[in-house]
Amino acid sequence: MVMAHDNSSGAVARNTHRRMELHTEPSHASTDCEYLVCSPFKRVSSRMLIVHSIGAILYTTYLHSLSSLHVPSSYQTKRTYPPPSMQTTFTAGLIAGGIQSLVAAPFDALQVRFRTSDILEGKHKTMWHYSWHKLQSIGLRGIFGGFGLSLLKDSLGAAFFFGTFETIKSQGYYTYITRYYGSRTRDALLESRALYIDENDGRPVIKPHYALEPSFLLLAGISASLTSQLVQHPLTELQDVHYRRLEALDFQAHQESKPSGIMRRYYHAYEETFRQCKTLAKRHGGWRPYLYRDFWMSTIKQMPSTSAGLIVFELVRRKYAFDTEEVIISHEGAHILLT
Repeated sequence: MVMAHDNSSGAVARNTHRRMELHTEPSHASTDCEYLVCSPFKRVSSRMLIVHSIGAILYTTYLHSLSSLHVPSSYQTKRTYPPPSMQTTFTAGLIAGGIQSLVAAPFDALQVRFRTSDILEGKHKTMWHYSWHKLQSIGLRGIFGGFGLSLLKDSLGAAFFFGTFETIKSQGYYTYITRYYGSRTRDALLESRALYIDENDGRPVIKPHYALEPSFLLLAGISASLTSQLVQHPLTELQDVHYRRLEALDFQAHQESKPSGIMRRYYHAYEETFRQCKTLAKRHGGWRPYLYRDFWMSTIKQMPSTSAGLIVFELVRRKYAFDTEEVIISHEGAHILLT
């Protein structure tokens, strides 16, 4: 989300070839070659570390927010019943996405302004040295330039992401098994999956099929990925256009002495972005074709990893949760046992 893959691989290859031609001494050439070959791997490892750290912040913040908004979720049990409402999970996701966007702002600022030549020319010893120098040069204003779009995209995306996931995984699953087993006759229940008969009221106690809950978990992950993309994909298109003018804004901000003038420039930058996007939308035949171009390809590419991440998140949450008593959903014709 934060550090998207740049298109600098071709530039790396060309600069590598150029620098190796310039050095005629074997020792210098081998040193440059070693630096240029290792540098991409260092960038990839640094990027992966940042992405995973920000992802951990997102999930952790979501769990803490959900615990504050929904008391049963704070008990850290393997199964939360009754489950949180759609509004609650949406709000918790909104909070988590906003905090994630705030933490990720410096890395977004670096990603937008990153130039491979600054590394290849040997101006900076490491990626971390380059990052520190760049953040100092652009200042706090530069770090949060374009933050409005990032905040909107990350917070709304996370809200729909977690809201959809929790609703289908819990409420959808409980509603389905209640209606399915509650609509069947007593004889059909006794013949199929009745574990035992409740001595108090004589209703059969049923345990749902073992494949039902994992199926709803998978469906929840796929649906969450799709709904979050419906929000984030068009905002990403707007964000890409806006980010192209940030370096020019950095230069203009350094020329301004009054804070009001600086804020005015950043505000006008959003207006210019909207005008440019409006022109691009006309070329593509309207806002929807423009904002949702390549939507399905982008969604299909990221859906497996996103769905798998949610499933792992749920499994780990249950593994380290506290054991509690089994949950029983009572219906007119039967009791449904959830383990």
